[in-house]
Amino acid sequence: MSTKMVEMIDQINALRIVPVVTIPNVDVAGRMADALCQGGLPCAEITLRTEAGLAAIQELSDRPAFLVGAGTVHNAEQAQQAVDAGADFIVAPGFNPKTVRWCLDNDVLVIPGISSPTDLEMALEFGLNVVKFFPAEALGGVPMLKALSGPYPGMKFMPTGGIRQDNLREYLDLPQVIACGGSWMVAEAYLAKGRFESIVDRTTEAVLLARNGRPSDL
Repeated sequence: MSTKMVEMIDQINALRIVPVVTIPNVDVAGRMADALCQGGLPCAEITLRTEAGLAAIQELSDRPAFLVGAGTVHNAEQAQQAVDAGADFIVAPGFNPKTVRWCLDNDVLVIPGISSPTDLEMALEFGLNVVKFFPAEALGGVPMLKALSGPYPGMKFMPTGGIRQDNLREYLDLPQVIACGGSWMVAEAYLAKGRFESIVDRTTEAVLLARNGRPSDL
């Protein structure tokens, strides 16, 4: 992996949480980012599940201190569109070799989804050492992640899917986890109803937990 990719991984590792955001319309992107920053988390993985996704990435890419990634990327064409819009990194729900190859050839950090040893073998074949474990809870959660880590001690993970405030620390306490992806602090209902103060509150709580705080400390 290039120096640029390693530095990006280090930034994600330092944050410990990557908010996974499905933007209903681009008008809320800026205020959502402000709320995340106010809560102490200047980062977002904007999914391409809505038509507003690429436009939101483009708007947020103008913020130099804000790390913006593209999520739910299914193919190399989407990866290129996201990078052209300003995405700093690419996250995919599964392992598409063409997507991974395009990202590596263009010096773009890609975190593809894995769910099995076979997927991990493919990741190793491409020289990757960070992958997304998805859907984490549905696949067995922490016990499954520990089991997968045994034969692949050098692999690091960003578990996503079913992770919430009440199980966040279980994942972050694992040495092989660099960060967790989650959407609870940026719930679609918060965005749809303009409840940005709720995003600030949930993000602040999540950041405290990620720094070894406990709910009683909040």
